Amino acid sequence: MKGPVLILGAGSDIARACARAFAARGCAIQLAARDPGRLEADRADLETRYGVTVSLHEVDALEVEAHESFVAGLPELPMVAICAVGLMGEQDENAADMTRAALVMRSNFEGPASLLGVLANRMEARGAGTLVGISSVAGERGRASNYIYGSAKAGFTAYLSGLRNRLAGRGVHVVTVLPGFVATKMTEGMDLPKPLLAQPDEVGRAILGAVEKGRDVIHVRRIWRLVMAVIKAIPEAIFKKTSI
Repeated sequence: MKGPVLILGAGSDIARACARAFAARGCAIQLAARDPGRLEADRADLETRYGVTVSLHEVDALEVEAHESFVAGLPELPMVAICAVGLMGEQDENAADMTRAALVMRSNFEGPASLLGVLANRMEARGAGTLVGISSVAGERGRASNYIYGSAKAGFTAYLSGLRNRLAGRGVHVVTVLPGFVATKMTEGMDLPKPLLAQPDEVGRAILGAVEKGRDVIHVRRIWRLVMAVIKAIPEAIFKKTSI
């Protein structure tokens, strides 16, 4: 794989797993986050362990007006860009406070879509590249327990689908990742069934495989396809009475 790999939202557990997976393939890594100074230990670890070049970059997903200059300021346009930006929050708090709800929706849709949109335009002009958006199965059907987060992910999934359709035949591939439950700080303390719970390194390896094989949409654990197929098939009159 030629060219650097850009990791957006590089401080998350999934982002770190992606960085390790691609660095193990010998890829140069660009780590981008709001506070890149906190990624110094990650840089040292990746460079020592894998012998690759790692650069740190500052970006705020919510400052969409600065995204053009952020991408223009990268030392090299990446060959692969992975967006791991996201925020879940607590559903009850999000539902009670629209300012908080807006932050969740902007963090999971507006910011990631803007960053990948800028990168898409530049990759299209170059005629090569891969964009990876980490969305969620929560976006496949709204549920009372997380519909604010899920609605933003639904928008992001649709955005990635449209971007993939637009860029088909132009040398730029778009991968949608639907991880399901992942054992990260975001899900810490939740009582989640183990067969549905992936580890961050599992997600990193799945994304690497999807990029290398040119996959369009992946569920990290295949069981999620069946789970979501069942959930989506439940008639609305019945679904609204459930607490799934």
